[in-house]
Amino acid sequence: MQHLAFIGLGSNLDNPRAQLQRAFSELDKLPHTRLLKQSSLYQSAPIGYADQPNFVNAVAQLSTTLTPQALLKNLLQIEHLHGRERTFKNAPRTLDLDLLLYDDVQLHEHGLTIPHPQIHRRAFVLQPLLEIDPDCAIPTVGRAKYALQACQDQALERLANEF
Repeated sequence: MQHLAFIGLGSNLDNPRAQLQRAFSELDKLPHTRLLKQSSLYQSAPIGYADQPNFVNAVAQLSTTLTPQALLKNLLQIEHLHGRERTFKNAPRTLDLDLLLYDDVQLHEHGLTIPHPQIHRRAFVLQPLLEIDPDCAIPTVGRAKYALQACQDQALERLANEF
């Protein structure tokens, strides 16, 4: 059975734009998975730990037959291929891939919460998500466009396409 999943992508090390472009390609090559849409790239200031470069962020929409757990395992493998190191919370990173939404599933288990617990608080997730799915609804939260209105204080810049 096909499922619809949304993946948040972020990077602020080692040519972030190239990291995200490579990650889009790798997402499309996952087993039993197809990249349906990808958002524009956006630049945002770091949240939490501020003494680091700005981030480049995007969102991908996938069609997959993988379970949420199998999809997450594959996302972590892609991060590893990009040299992701988890040194401390909100640390700079070569690539961050977050499973944001998976159909209308609500799941909370060790290492995996769907919808992503911070999705409704992050303009750098909501804006690209709405770009590729303007009618997106987030289980337990509601319409993504209303959540974005509550994040208007977060600076976000859409980057010109260079690909």
